[in-house]
Amino acid sequence: MDWPLVRLDELYEIARGGSPRPIKKFLTDDPDGINWIKIGDATASGKYIYETKEKIIPEGKKRSRFVNEGDFLLSNSMSFGRPYIMATTGCIHDGWLVLSPKDDQVDQDFLYYLLGSPFVFQQFDSLAAGSTVRNLNIDLVSGVKIPLLPLEEQKRIVAILNQAFADIDKARALTEQNLKNARELFESYLQQVFSQRREGWKTSKLKSIASKIGSGATPKGGKAAYKAEGISLIRSMNVHDRRFLEKDLAFIDDDQAEKLSNVVVEKNDVLLNITGASVARCALAPEQFLPARVNQHVSIIRVNQKELLPAFLNYALTSKFYKDQLLGIGESGSTRQAITKQQIEYFEVSYPLSIDQQTRYVQQLMHLESQVNEVQCIYEKKLDSLDELKKSVLQKAFVGELKKDNKEAAA
Repeated sequence: MDWPLVRLDELYEIARGGSPRPIKKFLTDDPDGINWIKIGDATASGKYIYETKEKIIPEGKKRSRFVNEGDFLLSNSMSFGRPYIMATTGCIHDGWLVLSPKDDQVDQDFLYYLLGSPFVFQQFDSLAAGSTVRNLNIDLVSGVKIPLLPLEEQKRIVAILNQAFADIDKARALTEQNLKNARELFESYLQQVFSQRREGWKTSKLKSIASKIGSGATPKGGKAAYKAEGISLIRSMNVHDRRFLEKDLAFIDDDQAEKLSNVVVEKNDVLLNITGASVARCALAPEQFLPARVNQHVSIIRVNQKELLPAFLNYALTSKFYKDQLLGIGESGSTRQAITKQQIEYFEVSYPLSIDQQTRYVQQLMHLESQVNEVQCIYEKKLDSLDELKKSVLQKAFVGELKKDNKEAAA
């Protein structure tokens, strides 16, 4: 690449935001207030920031940083160096850096693509190496060097990138729709199985077919009391619909487990989240993580397997038909939703009287779910490849390899 490299601070004034504190005193519902720009406003907007959810009173402007239309914002933590273009005005907190152009040497869209490219991110990453907190600061960003091309060349590259990204985004939208369709196919069949009254089926309260319904507790000391290994302590974050996630699985020692001896988890216990944002998520207890206990956010439902297969109950409770009922009975507390033990005991489910028929349903559902999961995996890999394609195109653009007739396959 023969393009000259120029430091960002030669082309832009770079400054950090500031927060009037305590911020609650400066927030206002007045529609004429000053926009208070947060990361969430940018995430929802994509490339541009058009509006904000919150505003501050004029006095807050003196303790913050005011930005104008056309300014560039860089997140200096969290998403680390992601660029956004201001399409409005407002004040930014200290989680942002603002780049204000000194002149018109750089096309706005060219800089946007450049700041989001591996070419610049690698510099951010290198300059921030060794820092205990991964964030950007004025000195770091000032030292980043970017290629300074004639405006005509900048616009030519932008036109190519616009077309390439439009094609990639179109392919991504199609892939995401196919992925959604695959998921909805299974959920639709699951709903069909459990929402219809069928001959030869029986309806029972869970307490009449369960030998165990109950939740546990968190050992005294909370997270600080967890061990590096030992007996598994299953928490709500591990329980997802028809899936058990090992990530963040906690462990307790024998003494702690003894105090939770009333909630020993057995193979094929049905685990139901009973509090918080994940209320009503449901999965089977996996044998490989036993011995185990549950904390107070997870309830064990252990059914009589001569009458009801645990796998059948798991599919039932994760169907929309029963999920909506579980969510409906959850008590709205001051901060979270909850399902009580009594509500679980009196919850009614329908199932075939024949264990053989239950088995056939489970096998059909497992087969269909497996096929859908395979399709989902294909589409998710496709989405990953499209993300990598974007990075590849951007990388080529700023090392001089992007030609006018460059055609990357987006399909």
